[in-house]
Amino acid sequence: MKEKIYKIREEAMNEISKMKSIDELEEMRIKVLGKKGELTQVLREMGKLSKEERPVVGEIANDVRKDIETELNSTRERLKNEMKKKKLEKERIDISMPGKEIILGHRHPLMATIEALENIFLSMGFSVVYGPEIETVQNNFDALNSPENHPSRDLSDTFYITEDMLLRTHTSPVQIRVMKEKKPPLRIVSAGRTFRFDDVDDTHSPMFHQLEGLVIDENVTMANLMDTIDTFIKELFGEDMETRFRPHYFPFTEPSAEVDVSCVKCKGKGCEACNGTGWSMELLGCGMVDPKVLENCGIDPEKYSGFAFGLGIDRIAMVKYGINDIRLLFENDMRFLNQF
Repeated sequence: MKEKIYKIREEAMNEISKMKSIDELEEMRIKVLGKKGELTQVLREMGKLSKEERPVVGEIANDVRKDIETELNSTRERLKNEMKKKKLEKERIDISMPGKEIILGHRHPLMATIEALENIFLSMGFSVVYGPEIETVQNNFDALNSPENHPSRDLSDTFYITEDMLLRTHTSPVQIRVMKEKKPPLRIVSAGRTFRFDDVDDTHSPMFHQLEGLVIDENVTMANLMDTIDTFIKELFGEDMETRFRPHYFPFTEPSAEVDVSCVKCKGKGCEACNGTGWSMELLGCGMVDPKVLENCGIDPEKYSGFAFGLGIDRIAMVKYGINDIRLLFENDMRFLNQF
């Protein structure tokens, strides 16, 4: 039996020295030292030995087991080190090579403009509210005093989902929702996407962004409206900007006006950008809330009055950043966006 044990050690040591992977080592351990391994099988025959031989053979077996385990462990460590070395060689980094450029994202010019506008109005005491992009005809047209034969109601102008539902054509329905749900005084602005069949030139798009404001309280006048708009324009473009109000018509306000601002580039002196007029494109529409709109929302027009205004955020961004084609804002061309 001693010879068998020594032979097992000799063969095991010889095979271990040739091992090239940790998996092979594990197979060898199980083959020799496992529950059904060669050494274990030999030791099970110790019952056939005399009492004098058993302790001697047992000691030899324990020494052989330790020798094999020691050799397995040392070989395992050697193979691990070799594998680590090969991996490091394979994944070696050449520190002399330039690193990869880290490209950081930034605000889209439209999102930056929306955030800037909302912050201005927040500083002026307004609250920011939001509403759904799919609206009822009642909130989008009827409650806003829009005549049934108004061109904006035509299928050629508006995206209808059903006879009673549509993609909102402006953010004014948010004002209607607020006036129906809350009592005056109200001072809110709402920004979001709106939809119309409108792509006649490079300043119009079927999908665009609007911001609309509403103030309802006692004794609100046109003077309050004009001062609010003038303060807003100066906050947005600078103290040297001028505003110009021109009479206009909107179904939901009376009297109504359109507002121009002096040219951002020449500050009203006249240049190529403004065709020598000193004024930029029409920037927003505004007016005193029509009493009929207040009645539609359950607000007493004898007690309360107010004003509303709406502006195209895309147009603000175009004026602010000197963009001449609204489609550039939606094409997601990185060559364009990286300029901001």
